[in-house]
Amino acid sequence: MANILVVGPHPDDQELGMGGTVIKLARQGHNILLLDMTNGEPTPHGSPELREKEWTKAAQILGVRRRLLGLTNREVQHTLDARHAVAGVIREHQASIVFLPFPEDAHPDHRATTRIVEDARFDAKLTRINLPGEPIYPKWLIYYYCTHLRHVAAPSFCVDISAQMDDKERAILAYETQFVIPDKNRRVVEWLRQMNGYMGSRIGTQYAEPFYLKEPMGLASLDSLVM
Repeated sequence: MANILVVGPHPDDQELGMGGTVIKLARQGHNILLLDMTNGEPTPHGSPELREKEWTKAAQILGVRRRLLGLTNREVQHTLDARHAVAGVIREHQASIVFLPFPEDAHPDHRATTRIVEDARFDAKLTRINLPGEPIYPKWLIYYYCTHLRHVAAPSFCVDISAQMDDKERAILAYETQFVIPDKNRRVVEWLRQMNGYMGSRIGTQYAEPFYLKEPMGLASLDSLVM
């Protein structure tokens, strides 16, 4: 089983982009940690206290642990301190696989998070650096789609989440201040189901989540391919 780190700029980004895959991997026995760069506040209907209750409930639905890094929402910047903070989490978790946001995005926090995590991967392997944990270089950086652009994903691969789609939706709806109370955001949940349905149709399943790689992925066999 693998140690997996899933980094999101704000609580709910991981659920939106790859909640079904997180559920699937957790149920397969992988050791998954969600890292939220910020608490996502302020928002029109939220508060730090409410958001913490929401992300705790969502993590319970996903079946994973979660940690808050504590950067400031809407002010995430690619700094050495931020890189080292994430590298420390990578080392403490001994993450061999790291999921992070797709680099093309309209939200500055998302773009900054991606750059931070990419560089933290390098920092995490350094031996003469004052960071917690043992040095490690995660084998895989895998990008998930949670973009604010009207962007049509062209993924490297998709994961079948047909059996996890309903629980993914429940985890998203745990964020009531974001997707239940505001009328304009209720459509997001419906749109996501449609998008995951479209991605599923591309691989012959009911629902799927798309992912992107910059590095080639090797396969030991064809056993896991959706036929």
